[in-house]
Amino acid sequence: MSSPSIQSALQQMQGLAAQAAQPIKGEQLTTSVGQSGFGSELQASIQRINRLQQSANAKAMAFQAGEPNVELNDVMVDMQKASVAFQMGMQVRNRLVTAYRDVMNMQV
Repeated sequence: MSSPSIQSALQQMQGLAAQAAQPIKGEQLTTSVGQSGFGSELQASIQRINRLQQSANAKAMAFQAGEPNVELNDVMVDMQKASVAFQMGMQVRNRLVTAYRDVMNMQV
């Protein structure tokens, strides 16, 4: 590739990046990129998964105890939410472990 074609491609990429960064009309842009680190986000996600599991277990125990305000369908929905969140957490962990192994196996 020649230098002018590289410059042209670079300008196109920068233009597309600027377009993508602009919020859509009527949409509020609320991102907190750079506010916290990866470790704190991972810890917050694990805590959310834990809260979902604890809530689902508490609701299941309440249903088993015969509390009148707890419906079976609510228990099942909460159990599924906790299960899906846990599976997502496991997939993230697996991807992180795979990425770590790939980085460690790189030749320097």
